[in-house]
Amino acid sequence: MKVSTSLAALAALLPFAMAQSPVWGQCGGIGWTGPTTCTSGNVCTEYSSYYSQCIPSSQAPSTIPTTPASPPTTPASPPSTTASAPGGTATGLNAKAKSAGKLYFGSATDNSELTDTAYVAILDNNSEFGQLTPANSMKWDATEPSQGTFTFSGGDQIANLAKSNGQLLRGHNCVWYNQLPSWVTSTSWTSSELLSVVQTHCSTIVSHYKDAWDVINEPFNDDGTFRTDVFYTVTGTQYITTALQAARAADPNAKLYINDYNIESTGAKATAMLNLVKQLKSAGVPVDGVGLQCHFIVGEVPTSLQSVMQQFTALGVEVAITELDIRMTLPETQALLTQQQKDYQSVVAACMAVEGCVGITVWDYTDKYSWVPSTFSGQGDACPWDSNLQKKPAYTGIMTAL
Repeated sequence: MKVSTSLAALAALLPFAMAQSPVWGQCGGIGWTGPTTCTSGNVCTEYSSYYSQCIPSSQAPSTIPTTPASPPTTPASPPSTTASAPGGTATGLNAKAKSAGKLYFGSATDNSELTDTAYVAILDNNSEFGQLTPANSMKWDATEPSQGTFTFSGGDQIANLAKSNGQLLRGHNCVWYNQLPSWVTSTSWTSSELLSVVQTHCSTIVSHYKDAWDVINEPFNDDGTFRTDVFYTVTGTQYITTALQAARAADPNAKLYINDYNIESTGAKATAMLNLVKQLKSAGVPVDGVGLQCHFIVGEVPTSLQSVMQQFTALGVEVAITELDIRMTLPETQALLTQQQKDYQSVVAACMAVEGCVGITVWDYTDKYSWVPSTFSGQGDACPWDSNLQKKPAYTGIMTAL
């Protein structure tokens, strides 16, 4: 009797278990018809409108920019003309940054946002933004969803927009521990096999999008140790060398970056990045820059930001602020907006004070499409424009620093 009861219970549970995706399996996205829940101990995490993946609950990320769940449906507008002040002097963040000797002031964007006419009208204005970073459509899951099969439609949309507006493009990214298709994470690779996969992936996407690239994204834990992702577990640090060399061969003129967060202040993680850059340059491995993400909290901008940037540039590489936003605990208050204005001003001023800091990119310019609220509960309003596409005091802070 007990045996038959157990068998009946197992039979009842079996269809439910079979209808769940395993760890690293897909669990959602536009056009996805498979399971939308994960096996026990895993959580379905949305990376874009087109791809959600089951990851261990213990590894649930805190720094993934995600696509808004309900993108607008209005058609995109044609590019706008450069804004000018009376007398013909260009105004706007990018114009000010360039006049001060920087290469650009830019913004991240995502494909679903490009159906929002009012949003695109501001994004197209190359007086405000001289550079675009695709938030999701050049990552591994978007560009090589199955081994050897590359898809560039999403990335091409943003690349073509930048080109039509006379804006620079930042490739983001070649190798990252997240937003990987399951074929990368679930295969039992040898070191040489996985290095070949990395080489193929990086050379293919960098040759397709010839510009600056975040070749390696977030390789470190906060304590300065290397992340034990599939790449490090199988190849040690060799994947970093392979990726950078493949990117250089694919585009000798591209600026090749290593990009990370929490390296903006003195500490173990910044030291680990400094040591990695030293080791790579000593070994003749190409590395041109370090990206500092700068996902900050209002009132908590590190005071050592400028000195850390100077330490990197002293090694013979350039730096860029690649993913800037400064979030607050909601609800928004005037005091928080005033502090946010000061914080944006101090971050931009640090870049302005370092000759080798070449540019600044906000991680989308408007609260309407910020990744923060969906990632940090109770926090938001992190961008220089509000959800109604109106400039906030933070914009004035940036302009003052520029």
